[in-house]
Amino acid sequence: MEIIYNYSLKRLNTFAVDAIAKAFVEVKGDEELLEILSNNELKNYRKFILGGGSNVLFTKNFDGLVIKNSVPGIEIINADENMVTMESGAGVIWNDLVTFCVNRNFGGIENLALIPGTVGAAPVQNIGAYGEELSETFISLDGIYIDSSEKVVFNKDDCRFGYRNSIFKNELKNKFIITKVRLRLNKNPKSKTNYGNVMDELEKTGKTKFTIKDISEVISKIRREKLPDPAIIGNAGSFFKNPEIEPDHYDLLRKQFPDLKGFPADGGRIKLSAAWLIDKAGWKGFRKGNTGTYINHALVIVNYGNAIGEEILHFAKEIKKSVYEKYNIILEEEVNII
Repeated sequence: MEIIYNYSLKRLNTFAVDAIAKAFVEVKGDEELLEILSNNELKNYRKFILGGGSNVLFTKNFDGLVIKNSVPGIEIINADENMVTMESGAGVIWNDLVTFCVNRNFGGIENLALIPGTVGAAPVQNIGAYGEELSETFISLDGIYIDSSEKVVFNKDDCRFGYRNSIFKNELKNKFIITKVRLRLNKNPKSKTNYGNVMDELEKTGKTKFTIKDISEVISKIRREKLPDPAIIGNAGSFFKNPEIEPDHYDLLRKQFPDLKGFPADGGRIKLSAAWLIDKAGWKGFRKGNTGTYINHALVIVNYGNAIGEEILHFAKEIKKSVYEKYNIILEEEVNII
């Protein structure tokens, strides 16, 4: 384990923004993490936990310690004839865990295929796609408080999961490091295929019965077609959350925009597609300088190669202003802005 000073984070964030960390270290287990947290030289450094770097926008250099969470390992820790409990290190690539489970017909996360990032970031964001959310299969996680070095276990209720939200994005933001995550999956899976164009793509395979591997592969195909590869063009996937509004607001908007679609959300609210709102506001495929929205998906802001974080953030604010003026809706960032 090596502490590196004045370290470039460009290759460690999918926006490919060249921010500099005052100090950087990669940890692969509790002992290394506790050693770093007890280091007197780094004690007063501001700390930031970095996973796959797929949901972060650095708008400036980071004047502190960046801890790259690379805790490895995937393990089956309990199983019966119907269910299986998986444990994964926080540094495991999320899609590697999905592939591991899908190949063994363990169902529950197949619709979350190809979501970028690490397993440790999944509870922070309560990742979700195509009708599934992490919270549906989540059991518990292990972690360590940064200030006290106390090791604790969080059960599902402790995490306060919401739509793309958790306690780790709020009260415990940059105060807690997740080291392991446990999920309970189904050996007799009943998959969700009625979201978006998943079923249309499945029917194109010519099959009449679909395995979770079929579903995972189709969803991966859809994501590759809609979303740009960060290795080719910098991006962090969906930049904004899908907004939720009151029914009266939705009814009013439907009178102005009859093709606007809404979906039931918690508390009787209506969830809208942020991509649709941004597209109809004229932003899809729009480019300004070194940044813009992706030509195939209005919700994805991209770095064409030389954008700095502040430039990307300014562009995002212009989109927010435009959407608010057109629909009276304030978009909320899904990306963690540093």
